[in-house]
Amino acid sequence: MRKFNISVNGKTYEVEVEEVKSKNDNKVKREVKSTPKQKPKAKPVKKVQKPQPKPKETKINKAPSGGETIDAPMPGSVFDIKVSEGDTVNKGDVLLILEAMKMENEIVAPRDGKVVAI
Repeated sequence: MRKFNISVNGKTYEVEVEEVKSKNDNKVKREVKSTPKQKPKAKPVKKVQKPQPKPKETKINKAPSGGETIDAPMPGSVFDIKVSEGDTVNKGDVLLILEAMKMENEIVAPRDGKVVAI
């Protein structure tokens, strides 16, 4: 009997091999017995909390009393601003073009008024 240590997928096995000779020919036949030597022990994993990135601070202008702030309906990039501060707008006028998901979206005035800040 000969003993060998074999590693398969990170597990080590001790294998005994016996040499057997046949009566008809001189070829060697081997019988293999494998038994797990020892199961690898799992090491406890420490959970490391990654620091959360701080949200980007954006300056949001507060609307004056009686005024209204218009929020974008979706995240995107301002493609073009059609009005400037001090302009008078009517309900439905295009204020700016917002590019989102490769499409240009018109942001319109919800009511008649005056643009105080952009």
